[in-house]
Amino acid sequence: MSLQNVWHLRRVADTASKACYICYKPSTSVLITPDNKKPKDFFYVCPSHLKDRGFCSPIIDAEEDAKKKKDEELAREIEQVKQEYEEKQKRKKEKKKEKKEKKEEEDEDKESKKSEKEDDRKAEQEKNNKIEELQKKAEHKADDFPRIFTLHKNFYQMRINRIRSIDLAKRNAERMKDPALFPSVPKGDI
Repeated sequence: MSLQNVWHLRRVADTASKACYICYKPSTSVLITPDNKKPKDFFYVCPSHLKDRGFCSPIIDAEEDAKKKKDEELAREIEQVKQEYEEKQKRKKEKKKEKKEKKEEEDEDKESKKSEKEDDRKAEQEKNNKIEELQKKAEHKADDFPRIFTLHKNFYQMRINRIRSIDLAKRNAERMKDPALFPSVPKGDI
């Protein structure tokens, strides 16, 4: 019955929040043991305590690093899309200026105005669509917090002691139910 010192961070709904293990404030963050074996242990903790180096230490995961890199790449792509859109708008403005000069010479091009407006609308829609897609990808990241932690030895020992005391209480309750535990009444006359 050994409890590994590996804890995974999980989130619960606001309605299911319970008191923090440390400060007793309502919290939606839960540290839970990852395996399905007994003993299964969990407790609620505030996100601020997860940053405290005296309470726990994060275990850096290669998957998390890859996710962070992907998020950075998405942010770069968003910036590139924005820059490309701005460049296109500058080019269109320059073209409009040139066309205005030509229009002063020729007022017969009413259809070109409509096509320019349509092109502007299409370009803006494309930009918005690209940005929305990239932001949706970026939203999939949960938090900046690591997801796996190890408790420091004092807190870890407190969790082990809690599990041992629960097991001891269960065993004592089973013993109390056993009638052979108590002494029998004397049978003979004295």
